[in-house]
Amino acid sequence: MLVCSCNYITDNDIRDVIIELLDEDCWQLIVPAKVYHAMAKRGRCCGCFPTVVDLIIKTTEDYHARRHSTEAEVFDFMSRLKRFHEENRRADIERRQKSHRAA
Repeated sequence: MLVCSCNYITDNDIRDVIIELLDEDCWQLIVPAKVYHAMAKRGRCCGCFPTVVDLIIKTTEDYHARRHSTEAEVFDFMSRLKRFHEENRRADIERRQKSHRAA
């Protein structure tokens, strides 16, 4: 499935990069910018970033399930990732509001 039409990136491309990053350090926090940087790409319109975050979460869960990571390790990591996602989602919504103007 095509995830990023600006850069022509598929979900499989993104999953492969996420797995490579997890192989380097399985507890690192992976964000869309890190994935794009690893592919030598840049987010253009960044409309795909929420989908990339969902792919990061799902791929990371699957990766740790295959590694038989402990529940405490997985829970801590996933709660940090979801908190980061929510903080950035709020900031994104704030930037997109028509009434929000930079001073």
